Amino acid sequence: MARMTRSESQAQTRADLIATARDLFLADGYAATSLEKVAEEAGYSKGAVYSNFRSKKELCLEALQLIHATKGAEVAAVMARQEPLEERLVAFEEWAERTLGDVGWTMLEFEFIAAARHDPELRAALASSLSTTHTVVRTLLAALVAAGEVTLPMSVEDAATSVLSTGIGLGIQRAIDPGISAAVVTRNLRVLLTGSAAGQLP
Repeated sequence: MARMTRSESQAQTRADLIATARDLFLADGYAATSLEKVAEEAGYSKGAVYSNFRSKKELCLEALQLIHATKGAEVAAVMARQEPLEERLVAFEEWAERTLGDVGWTMLEFEFIAAARHDPELRAALASSLSTTHTVVRTLLAALVAAGEVTLPMSVEDAATSVLSTGIGLGIQRAIDPGISAAVVTRNLRVLLTGSAAGQLP
C-alpha cells in the first residue's frame, strides 16, 4: 500500500480531528469540550489541532457542517428511492423519529448559537451553513416538482424555508419533550406536497 503524501496525511488528520470533535461535542456539549481533549481522543498532539483550526469555534463549526452534511445525505437517500412518494414519506418519518430532537445535536446547535452572539464573523458562517442546508431541501423539492410528482402551492424557495423551519422547530420541542411525535413534520410535508390532508398517519 502506497504511503500517503504530505497533503493526504494533513487532510486525514483534519478529518480525524473533525470527526472526533463532532462525537465529543455531541456527547459532552460545546463548553465542556476542550481542544486538548479533542487532540487526546483523536490521538494527536495539541499542536496538530492548532495547526488546523484557529479556535474551538472554528472546529465546532466544521463539526456542525459535517453533521448537517451527514443528515442531508440521509434525507436525500430516502427521497431518491425508487418507490411511490407516499412510501418515501413514511421512510422520511421514520428518519425524523430517529433524528429530530436528538438532544446532543439540538443542544449543541443552541450552545454554539449562543457562543456566536457577539461574533459577527461566526454568525455569518452559521448563516452560510444554514443556507447550505436550505439548498439541499430546495434541491430535493425542485427534483420532485421537475419529475411531476408534486405541484407546490408556493415557490420552491418558500416551500424549502417552510419545511426547514418546521423541522427545526419540531427538533427543539422534541429535545425538551421526546414524547412529541415526529409525525407532525411528515403531515405538514404531505399537505405541502399533495395539497391535501388525506392519508395522514394517526
